[in-house]
Amino acid sequence: MEKIKRILKDKSGSGFPLIIAVTLSLMIVFTGISEYFRLTIVAQGVRDAVQTAVISTVNDNYDDVYHGVREGYSGAYQPIAEDFEESIDYGDIYDRLDGVLGLSYSGGYHEKRTPDGKLEFKVWNLEVDIRNAPFASGDQASSRFEADSTIMLEVPVSFGGKLLPPMTIKVKTSAGYTPRF
Repeated sequence: MEKIKRILKDKSGSGFPLIIAVTLSLMIVFTGISEYFRLTIVAQGVRDAVQTAVISTVNDNYDDVYHGVREGYSGAYQPIAEDFEESIDYGDIYDRLDGVLGLSYSGGYHEKRTPDGKLEFKVWNLEVDIRNAPFASGDQASSRFEADSTIMLEVPVSFGGKLLPPMTIKVKTSAGYTPRF
């Protein structure tokens, strides 16, 4: 009995469990922070790629925005007989997005997968709203040729080796064409 009391009162090594607990807590916090940064980087990359694809589409409209027979700095209009008609080219934004991000189309989604087949993220429901500048708008920044877009993004979330509900967000971008001279 005396030997058991002496073992229980002995303080050597008592900091060991605390060190283990602090180390595990720091590892959990670090893992959570690194997963958050991964999600943020993927979302920013997709936003930048969508914006690049939309800007390419806006740039494809440059020849219509500043047509040779223009009336001031008009929007995307083409002369038709004695009048002008709106002429907007939407292009293939998904095709450009697939090229920039290396996506493949599967089951209604444009997906990015790792080399071992795991889903990194998927996008769908691209909506593009192109607003033509008013006819003969002059050089006003408020009345320029603009394109706003939204796309849904889903990124699988894992923590501690387990899959959690995915992060699903709507990514919004905007691009415009403004005269430089």
